Amino acid sequence: MKTVILAGGLGTRISEESYLKPKPMIEIGEYPILVHIMKIYSTYNFKNFIICAGYKQEIIKEYFSNFDAINNDVQFDFKRCTKSFPLTPKIDWNVIVSNTGYSTQTGGRIKRIKQYVGNECFMVTYGDGVGDIDIKALLACHKKSGKIATITVYNFGQSKGVVKVGKNGLVSAFREKSNSDGNLINIGFMVFEPRVFDFISDDDCNLENDVLTKLAEIGELNAYVHKGFWQCMDTLNEKNKLEKMWNSENCPWKVWKE
Repeated sequence: MKTVILAGGLGTRISEESYLKPKPMIEIGEYPILVHIMKIYSTYNFKNFIICAGYKQEIIKEYFSNFDAINNDVQFDFKRCTKSFPLTPKIDWNVIVSNTGYSTQTGGRIKRIKQYVGNECFMVTYGDGVGDIDIKALLACHKKSGKIATITVYNFGQSKGVVKVGKNGLVSAFREKSNSDGNLINIGFMVFEPRVFDFISDDDCNLENDVLTKLAEIGELNAYVHKGFWQCMDTLNEKNKLEKMWNSENCPWKVWKE
């Protein structure tokens, strides 16, 4: 199963760092937050990734081109003109970095990588949020629902795309944020059936406002309620908060072993 990560936006609310690199490439500790997200999925044995790049997409490609050298010791044998990684841990990921356009909307980015997904169920998440999400429980919830899409929802106590969920787990309404909201919010970590592509028109299609809203209206949007930890990285303050947690013993999204 493929995991699609939306990593093409401008990241204007954290422009202190995103003017140099895409927001998903901003580091938390020694890794970009993008790699933190990939390690979460990899822990549950989901290791086939499609990264929807856009703004400064070449930086993401360069990073993965030099992934071993960046993250491990390197041995250079100048006599034999060789380079090796004597202590490299095995990373058995398959990563596609796709340039999905500079100004393409979130739905349009997913449409552009349809050829890599094929006719199978796939996962989608944002490239700026981490949490101790139980990916296998999320997938089981999706399969049980029989719906086209499942989103992970979380009570974060602030306004970010509000979701109304019934007792049976069915989403009855989806809308973007307002200043008075404090309910369950959409935090990404989504699962889609290939039928979702029928609801994505073109590059201007917004996943949240166009696709998810429509699926909620027709009763095809399911919710998985996450009750653990989740935090996005929209601002420099949130980045610093995650950095502090990473450097402490309280790092709940680190579900993997080094």
